[in-house]
Formats: sequence, structure tokens, C-alpha cells
Amino acid sequence: MEASADGSRGRWALRFLCLKRSLLSPPSASPLRWLIGAPRVLPPFTVAAALRPLHGDGAAPDLPREADEIRGLLPRGFDILGALLVGGEGSDADAVRALELARSLRERLLGAAASHGMVGGCMDAAFGEIRFVASESGGTDAVEGVEVVWEDEPGRLLWEKGCLLRCIEERFSALLESTVAKLRDPHVSYLVEGPIASNESRHSIILYGDDFSFDSHIPGNSRTKECTTSSVSCSEFFPEKRYNLSLTRENADAIEITVLSNQSVGSLKPGTTPVVEYFPAPAPASLRVINLKLDILCYSPIDFPVPVAVSELVIPGLADQMSVMKKIIAPEITQQAQLCPYHFIPPGLHIPVTTIYDTRYGEIEEKQSELRKELHIRLGLPLDRPLLRISNALTFGGMGKRVKSTSRNGSSLLRDVHREIPSSGVSGGIMSLIDGSYEYYHYLHDGIDDNGWGCAYRSLQTIFSWYRLQQYSSIDVPSHREIQQVLVEIGDKDPSFIGSREWIGAIELSFVLDKLLGVSCKIINVRSGDELPEKCRELARHFETQGTPVMIGGGVLAYTLLGVDYNEASGDCAFLILDPHYTGTDDLKKIVNGGWCGWKKSVDSKGRSFFLKDKFYNLLLPQRPNMV
Repeated sequence: MEASADGSRGRWALRFLCLKRSLLSPPSASPLRWLIGAPRVLPPFTVAAALRPLHGDGAAPDLPREADEIRGLLPRGFDILGALLVGGEGSDADAVRALELARSLRERLLGAAASHGMVGGCMDAAFGEIRFVASESGGTDAVEGVEVVWEDEPGRLLWEKGCLLRCIEERFSALLESTVAKLRDPHVSYLVEGPIASNESRHSIILYGDDFSFDSHIPGNSRTKECTTSSVSCSEFFPEKRYNLSLTRENADAIEITVLSNQSVGSLKPGTTPVVEYFPAPAPASLRVINLKLDILCYSPIDFPVPVAVSELVIPGLADQMSVMKKIIAPEITQQAQLCPYHFIPPGLHIPVTTIYDTRYGEIEEKQSELRKELHIRLGLPLDRPLLRISNALTFGGMGKRVKSTSRNGSSLLRDVHREIPSSGVSGGIMSLIDGSYEYYHYLHDGIDDNGWGCAYRSLQTIFSWYRLQQYSSIDVPSHREIQQVLVEIGDKDPSFIGSREWIGAIELSFVLDKLLGVSCKIINVRSGDELPEKCRELARHFETQGTPVMIGGGVLAYTLLGVDYNEASGDCAFLILDPHYTGTDDLKKIVNGGWCGWKKSVDSKGRSFFLKDKFYNLLLPQRPNMV
């Protein structure tokens, strides 16, 4: 939300970077939403995300527990901006109550009252109307004439204004106080390196501990000593900064910071002798030294001086993560927990979050599954998608282009080729597309000459790759022979089927997906190509709720459907087809320009239809597994 005063009291504009539906669904036990912003980076009162309370009773959250968990979840640089109560009467009293809760949480989280403005809001359950009160300096002024703006490109605003800093440190022990003191030692240095650019270069500097004023991390204090690097801003490390959020998820750009400790410098004055004192323990005791791997993210203004960012964001962030880890370890001090932080920007969220997993437990074990489920609820994520599994964590590296996947025999595979295609041409249509990534399998891939008989196999491989890339399975995409072996093993085919060039269809695909992945499928029969547009509404619903690729089989031909564009009023529609009959090299431009991936109108301008009138078609709609 962006707040801007036009000179008249109580006149504000409020900007949301998160979708309105993310505030309402999925439903949760608490009607409260914590509103998250970045006051140092974004315009005032800009809400970047909303979190759901997990602890407490309804609109009375357990603030100490909430603060402890949010401290480990949010990177430094993001802050509590306010709260919203969903439901109820939608009165100003509800909004004031939400504001007071947000203030209290913020003080517990960062140890001081907010110096930035905060808001409280309430949403009427019956009409969905949102009312706000705002506070700039501790008071509560009712906001009138509020203009609510829902940002069209939230990811772009976030990364135009700010950037990520990442610091990894693996040498610290769980002795929290002494470790934090080490971070402020004048003999500690910081190696600061930018992302690797397209020319393989990277900008780097070294900051020295005595160049900082380490009390500047206190809120409101931004003093930094004069030093040769004090004028270096974060922007100088991003000569080719990206603003595409989907690319940020695949290959995040961050300024990497490494802590360098000068072990050769001692604290003793010259000529002094070390003294050892012995204090016998009153009872048998043991010493346990637990090494922690710290890995933090911070969100900084892009024009922020790097020394200030390290002093005010990175060092407090390291202290926060150590504190969180200490609380995790304390109840199980004898169990040698193996804690490891991971960072995520799951779909539906525009800001990074950090979670700490105990890697002693496998991802399918109940302890990890329950932790992920709680995180899904807090972040408002669906409970049927493994968005916070380790394999979905952010990767950090260079600014390369989309990387090709590799099949088992080493050949390259294009991914998500539909991103490059032009619009469908449907006027006033609503586009419903595949949700997630896939690999493009087509004729002659992997050195197999399946021209004329393998299109359904290739469509199945593309569908299978979707489940792999969404981390539902780690099973390799099956070859033609392995597909045939599965069908023989379940008794659908005779042994002579293995190694043959026989076609398969929707039924066989459903058998293989069920056997190898446990995936159920819905099959729709269509008597003629003319009837396919009648299924657009159902297909749109599939892509909006399931998001999986669809196989369309007609006669001896099979295609992969990636989406529909449908105007319900006019009936005009188009189908986004990925054609497995392509036999050329994996040249993206050639594939798109040749129409091997593109929109096919139900009836084009010359009255021609892509789907034949006299063909019987089967639609295979794979379902999304219910898992986190």
C-alpha cells in the first residue's frame, strides 16, 4: 500500500503488492493478517505480503510466539507494517484493534517501536469492504477517502527499488553472546561480491570491521564511519539487474557477503602472559559445542551504501538467526540437531522467506511434513503443492539465460517454450494456463526414431516432467521401453508389446501415471473436433485448480495442451498446443515460428479448425497430488 498525503488531513493512497484473494483464501483459523512491508525500500505503506498468525485464539494472537517465528522467517529489511482483520462488522474499532496488535508485534519483533507509519484495517465479511486507520507518530487517525491500489507488476517494483544480500557463515558455535560479539570485532572483515555477470565478471570489495559504527543497527541510527568504501552502493554490484520474478525464483541475484576473521590478531597486550583460572563444577557436567551453519538473506534499498547495509541488516540478521536456532536446539540439546536454513519465493508470494529444517529428518517424515504444513498456512499457500521442499529452494548464481534441462542420455531439453509465443487473438478472452514448468519432449529425442508412432509417449514424457519439476517425484522420466514395461507389468499389454511401435492413448497414459506416480486422471470423451470448444470452460477450470498439462488424443495423433483462452460471452476460444510431432533440433525460435508451440483457434479467420470434425478425441486431465 502506498500512502501519500495531498495536503488534506486523512487523505491516503494504499498500495497492495499482494493479491486481494491472498488476504482471504485459503481460509485459516485466525481472521487476522499481519501486513508486511519494507519501509526503507518501498514507498510508505506499501504492503508486500500478508502472513497468517498460527498461535493464539482467533483475533487474540500469542505475540511472543508469533514474534519468535516471524523473526526467523522474514529477511531483515522487511518489517511489520500493520494488520488486517478479515470478517466481523468491519468497524473502525476493529481496525484500531488490528493496528494496536501490529504495533505490539513489531515491538516484540525488533525491540523498539516503529519509526515508520503503520496501518490497521478490517474487512467486512458480507461486502468485502476494507476500512483502515493509520498512524504516523503513535496516534490513530481515521483514514477517509482511501484509494486502494492493487499493483499490476509487484515483482518489478520490489526488485527495481531493492536487492538481496546473502551471508553464509559455517564456523559459529551456539554460544550466542560471544558469537555476536565476534561480528562486531574490529578484526573481522567482510568480503562483498556481486552476482556473476554475463561476461563472467563480478564486482567485489572488502569491508573492515573498524570501518563500521556497529551501534548503527539500532533502529533510527544510521551512522557509519568515514571509509574508502563508504560511498559504494548496492547498485554498483548489479550491472545487469533482473526484474523478472520467475527468473529470480530460478536463479536469484544477491550480493554475497562472507565473514573473514583474522585469527592471527590477539587481544592480549604485548608482553602480557595468558592466565588460566580453574572453577570446578559442583556436579558432573559435559560440554557440547554445536556448530551452526548460518545462511541469511536481507532486503536492502538498491542505492544503500554497502557498509550501512552490512551494519544495519546483515549483522542483526545473523544475530536473529542464531537466536532462532538456539531456541530450536535447546529442547533437544542431546540430539545433535542438524539445522540448515533454506530460502524460498513460492508462487503467490513476491518476497523471499527463510525456513530452518532439521536435516536429520527426511522430507516425507511426519515432523518435516507438519512443519511445512504450518508454513503453508502462515504464508497462505495451498496445501496440495510441495512449494517449500528443499528442492524448490532458491538457487544463487550468475545472471544466465534459461538453462536447458538434460535427459538421462545427456541430450538437452527445452523448458517452458510457451513463454515466448505471441497472444492467442481471442478478443476479450480469459487465459488459463499450466501452473509450473515442464520439459518439451518430441519426436527423435534421445536418439529414438519414433516418428509416426510415438507422439502419445512424448506427451506422457512432457506430463511426467511437470511432476518432476514441481518436486512431486524424483523418478526419472520413463523411456518408451519403460512405459511399455509398465503396461505389461499391470497386465494391460502382452509381453510382445515391449520394444514394439504400437500406439498408446489416454487410457494407457492414465495407467502409467497411476503406477509410477500414484496420480489419478480424469478422461473426457469428445465425439468430434467441433465439440472441443464446448469443453473450454471445463478445461479452464482444470488449469486454474490443477495446473497440469493435458493430453489430447484423436485417432493416431496426440498433442499436449498447455492452456486455453476463452471468451464465455462470444464462445470464441483458442487452445495452447505443444506439438510432439516436431522432428528438428531444439531451436526455440524455430519451434515457435514454425507453430510447433502456439495458439490454435477453434475456427481461424479462414474458417478452418485445427481439430478435425470426423475425429473422436480423448482428453486426459492428470490431477495434482494432495501433498506439501
